[in-house]
Amino acid sequence: MKKLFTTNIGRLRIIGFLEGISLLALFFIAMPLKYILNDATMVKSLGPIHGSLFLLFIVNTLSVGISEGWKFKETTWKVLLACVIPFGTFYIDKKILSTNTR
Repeated sequence: MKKLFTTNIGRLRIIGFLEGISLLALFFIAMPLKYILNDATMVKSLGPIHGSLFLLFIVNTLSVGISEGWKFKETTWKVLLACVIPFGTFYIDKKILSTNTR
């Protein structure tokens, strides 16, 4: 667990997890509340949090890609694409990021 906080990939994994949770909460909780119950409170509060985590994930992905020597066409684009697909960050964590932290 300590390794997650001390390595660049570990921090990227944590940010990816938080970004994935915020995306799912936005899609499956906040947006239905907004469009079904006409209550935009959750979208207004969760939207900026998700946006910040999204940008942090992108910046950290590029930083880790450069420091780890990832080829953009092989790895980096997959990690970047994962942050716009629901459950994508969890999949990419399992397939790519967790294998690079061992």
